[in-house]
Amino acid sequence: MLTAFTASLLLITISELGDKTFFIAVILAMRHPHRTVFAAVFAALALMTVLSVALGQVMTLFPKIYIHYGEIVLFLVLGLKLLYDASKMSAKSETEIVHEAEEFIEAQDSPNALASIPVFGKSLRNILAKYSWLRLWLQAFVMTFIAEWGDRTQISTIALAASYNPVFVTLGAILGHGICTAIAVVGGSLIAGRISEQIITAIGGVLFIIFGLAAYFQGV
Repeated sequence: MLTAFTASLLLITISELGDKTFFIAVILAMRHPHRTVFAAVFAALALMTVLSVALGQVMTLFPKIYIHYGEIVLFLVLGLKLLYDASKMSAKSETEIVHEAEEFIEAQDSPNALASIPVFGKSLRNILAKYSWLRLWLQAFVMTFIAEWGDRTQISTIALAASYNPVFVTLGAILGHGICTAIAVVGGSLIAGRISEQIITAIGGVLFIIFGLAAYFQGV
């Protein structure tokens, strides 16, 4: 149980720092009320965590031996890829993720963005027009959820949930997302320029490899 909680907490916290969703929270918090941004971003990440753990539990329907070696391969491949990406990063490339987050927000952060989604009916659109904080919350929620889908933190959460206690994986991952979101919203504008995406990526790669090796030596 402690292993599941610690593993998910470490992987999520390190992987999420300096990630696209991290900078989305930073930029939104610089433009809008902190509490609303934190509540929306954290809710989106928590929901994504629950869905990822559920997907991980679906994976347990497969033979355990396949899950075990699949987890090892996944962690090692992700770790090596992150180390490779870190080795290719430069000062210029480290700012690309910030620009990517800014462009993503500019495309979504408008009063008419939600109105273009069919699921939002006329009555709900009127409510969103009346309550600007609710429109902001929904926009931040949708932006974060979309940006997080298919991210390495989601993949690692699925892998962990397939091999460890799902409750403690969920708790560790949600706490990790909460820590990163709080850092982004409260002090993100101060530390954003000081975060080395290259170093964070390299640390994440080392962690993935460590957990892959630990899973191998732990056995099925």
